[in-house]
Amino acid sequence: MVQIKADRTTEMATFLAVVCAGSLSAAARELDLTPSAVSRIVTRIEERLGVRLVLRTTRSLRLTAEGESYARVARRVLADLDEMESTIADRGSPRGQIRVSAATAHARLVITPLLAGFVARYPDITVELEASDEVADVLEGSTDVGIRFGPLGDSPLTARRLGETGRTVVASPAYLEQAGTPRTPADLARHNCLDFSFRRIEPGWPFREDGRDYLLPVNGNIRANNGETLVQLAMEGVGITRVGNFHIGDALASGALVPLLEAYNPRDRESINAVFLGGASMPARVRVFVDYLVEALARDRNGAATSAP
Repeated sequence: MVQIKADRTTEMATFLAVVCAGSLSAAARELDLTPSAVSRIVTRIEERLGVRLVLRTTRSLRLTAEGESYARVARRVLADLDEMESTIADRGSPRGQIRVSAATAHARLVITPLLAGFVARYPDITVELEASDEVADVLEGSTDVGIRFGPLGDSPLTARRLGETGRTVVASPAYLEQAGTPRTPADLARHNCLDFSFRRIEPGWPFREDGRDYLLPVNGNIRANNGETLVQLAMEGVGITRVGNFHIGDALASGALVPLLEAYNPRDRESINAVFLGGASMPARVRVFVDYLVEALARDRNGAATSAP
């Protein structure tokens, strides 16, 4: 059994070499093996799993969906193994790579300014930050730590609270002069509402009317996968949008955007959480990164991450 486990780590490393090199022959040169030996290793993995991992031609190599999943898991397993051995050798000093996913604006305004202090404290950890409003899949291994806004769905992930933010419906004075100002949420049916393009847990904009909270579906002719684009479109007079307050502090202060329907705003404070695979096997690099975020944001409760502008 021990030999089988060892062989599988070798297989994972060989498969990742193929993925990174882009061909069997290039991986073989890197590993000092013959192309046929590398091919046999990939074939052995496929036969054991009963699925095709790569589509091979004489000129190209492309991963199947199963191949992409296997590569993600292999990276995580080998990284955790390297970290475990390094931690023992270095008396507990965390090291390795950590992949972090955060919403575009939040990454730029909040997370990025914290990274210099983190890598200064932990110089042996490499941070790979993906700034996108698309929700990265932590369970599938595409990221180690995801920064999530709003209510969290049921999952085996562990969550640590980082703060909260509000959301506001806004538009530019130029748009309101042309299209009129909505006085009630129902008036939004006659307006161009700019919304996110990805699926959210709450399918609509929340409002509170006559003591009742409800979600109002909205429609518009442009959608985007990040809040910064929606803010820019709103400032250019394209329509009305609803975004996190950390996006719009300067625009509200300058009058480039004005808040709308505040009497119906449910003051829906969205929690901000770091989500990750916890448990006893959680890599030290993940633990110290999440601890650092909690510590750094607690020191700055007046920052963009935790308060409305």
